[in-house]
Amino acid sequence: MNKSISKRNYIATASLIALILMAGCIRSTPFKFTNETPTSGNVKVGVDESFQLLLDTEIFTFQSIYKDAKITPLYKPELGILDDFMKDSVRFIVTTRNLTANEDAYLKSKQIIPRTTKIAYDALALIINPKNSDSLIQYTKVRDIFLSKITNWNQISAKSQSNNISLVFDNEKSGNVRYFIEKFNLPNKLPKNFYAVNNNEEVINYVEKHINSIGIISVNWVSDKHDSVSHSFLKRIKVMAITSEFDPEGNDYYRPYQGYIADKSYPFIRDVYIINRESFTGLGSGLLSFIAGDKGQRIILKSKLVPATMPVRLVQIKKSY
Repeated sequence: MNKSISKRNYIATASLIALILMAGCIRSTPFKFTNETPTSGNVKVGVDESFQLLLDTEIFTFQSIYKDAKITPLYKPELGILDDFMKDSVRFIVTTRNLTANEDAYLKSKQIIPRTTKIAYDALALIINPKNSDSLIQYTKVRDIFLSKITNWNQISAKSQSNNISLVFDNEKSGNVRYFIEKFNLPNKLPKNFYAVNNNEEVINYVEKHINSIGIISVNWVSDKHDSVSHSFLKRIKVMAITSEFDPEGNDYYRPYQGYIADKSYPFIRDVYIINRESFTGLGSGLLSFIAGDKGQRIILKSKLVPATMPVRLVQIKKSY
């Protein structure tokens, strides 16, 4: 009898010690357990608003396939989504630049290893009012507009009226502004005839109403003729054709069509990345895999951007200016 009681006491004591140890381990574990998977759960993602039309389609298709996935995109200028990313408000971002060395070092100091995946090639389109006849422009003249060496339309063509050029960007915090600052080595403060509104759609609205303006937008907003939003914008503006950066004063002009982005004939192209900071294989990683995979890349191809992970068949077409 005494042996039986002693044995029971030993088992009870051992069980109590095991429970205490387990509780200590649970308290010291820095991770939260989650039921999220690559195809289910909830996640917020930051997207440069230049790619709103593209990501709307990607997310809609992904959620149509995976019914338990709930993805909330936050569309903001470049600096806005990067700020959210660094503060851990979003798990991944769609952007046109890599992290800086300081940003990468900061995340790694927090034991976060960001992963960057190129998903597409985009172009920045120069758009003008439909009544403006100057739809062809040399690369050097675009550069001189940014350098304030050209400020009037009659400096582009002697046939043009003597009207001052106004250049309109989507947002002063956008990647579109940063692109041209870096491209032409500009000061951070833009000239007086440069204006910033709030987003790409507002640039289109402004250009439609102001005949002397040139708007700068992502071609994603006017590239897909099968998208009702993009198609409606194309009816309200004209897209300029520009000479190649490698033959800046030549006679061949290129609009930001898919083939000219792919072969780099069009001068203002840029990479599009997804940067992911997930520490586990969650819903953000699942969406990233989808966009970088076959179905997601086909959506990019249909949107008339150039997919980064699948080949593009180029077909020669007759130019019309």
